[in-house]
Amino acid sequence: MSEFGWMAVDWEQRIDFDRMRRERLARALAALQATDIDALFVFRVEDSRYLTGHRSHLGPVAALGFGTVLLHRSGQYVLYTMDKDTCGESMPWLDKEQIQGRANLRDHAGTTAWAKEAAATFGLKGKLKIGVDLWTPRVEASLKSAFPQAEFVDGYEVLLRAKMIKTQDELDCIRAAAAMTEAGFQAALETLKPGVKECEVLAAGWAAMTRLGSEWTQCANIVSSGPYTAPYRRFTSDRLIREGDPVVIDIGGCYNGYWGDFTRTFICGNLRPTPEQIDLHQKCYNALFNACATARVGKTNYDVYMAAQPYVRDNLGHGAGLSPWEPPYFSASSKDEPVPLQKNMVLNLEPYAGKPGIGGFRLENNVIVTDGEPEIFTPLPFDDRLLKEIHPLDRTTGRRIR
Repeated sequence: MSEFGWMAVDWEQRIDFDRMRRERLARALAALQATDIDALFVFRVEDSRYLTGHRSHLGPVAALGFGTVLLHRSGQYVLYTMDKDTCGESMPWLDKEQIQGRANLRDHAGTTAWAKEAAATFGLKGKLKIGVDLWTPRVEASLKSAFPQAEFVDGYEVLLRAKMIKTQDELDCIRAAAAMTEAGFQAALETLKPGVKECEVLAAGWAAMTRLGSEWTQCANIVSSGPYTAPYRRFTSDRLIREGDPVVIDIGGCYNGYWGDFTRTFICGNLRPTPEQIDLHQKCYNALFNACATARVGKTNYDVYMAAQPYVRDNLGHGAGLSPWEPPYFSASSKDEPVPLQKNMVLNLEPYAGKPGIGGFRLENNVIVTDGEPEIFTPLPFDDRLLKEIHPLDRTTGRRIR
């Protein structure tokens, strides 16, 4: 269990990364073989990591070509990487022939050259069906010129089906990312006081997560205070935080590609919140735990979405894994395409309640669906000054010794 330490040891069974890579690849291959698609062209960095363990740049923008994988329904696959020499030394679970030079997707000539190389390696010709997880109109045109008889379809949906149910080792990585994020919260809270800037609070949290080995952060990260909490502004600025301000902190570290991401709202300084602030926070808190309590096998993502009403913005949340935003999603459209919840799904649920002039309150928990009671693995206490009642699923709030 990652909860007990992240080093490799001989006296306790912890995360088994070899097993995790094998099981991820097996799930992706099974999902591919359940379709009539002949091969997947995988361009997203998180997807190439899912299939091979290839680590590359994360954020701040999407890029094609850092790590590309071609997965054939026969089980054969090749990683094309800009770091061929490094990967050849550091990824012994791949044969030498499975690590090739970068797929240059930046221009037409590079894309077609890669496509011809891949076609020769895998014997791709004729009337094929090829799944692609991400492309641009120019890449689309280049690939269609290289495979004129092929039908191109959405391959991302294949991988999403494989990734939605997490393996045991994936769950432990996600729990580790949450613990890393919790350490970031503690550092941020130690910095939070009247007269500091939002960006100083974020810097403290980011530094703490980076010191623990965080590869990147879940988004630009959010520290939003005072009037910026209602309407809710989802980025961090240089605003000076003042005594009594509500402060939304929404951050997430990254452990071996898996993402932490949860949210709390605190009152800055040593003041009691107003009755109106308590009321809004309590409503958001109740919506959050109502949604968490609904996250059970037999329910759907729409059931969870409805449980948080009416304290939902455009959506209630999302799943998470090697991408911080994966299915299942929680929005009004879930009614038309409900996803049954299954064991080992990971859900990030984040309602909101706010009113200009009073403040905004965003709260978020991460949940693993189990055979029974949902596992809430983000136990960081809420600001108990903002609560009149504590939910039975909240095991930590109200226990701090001041």
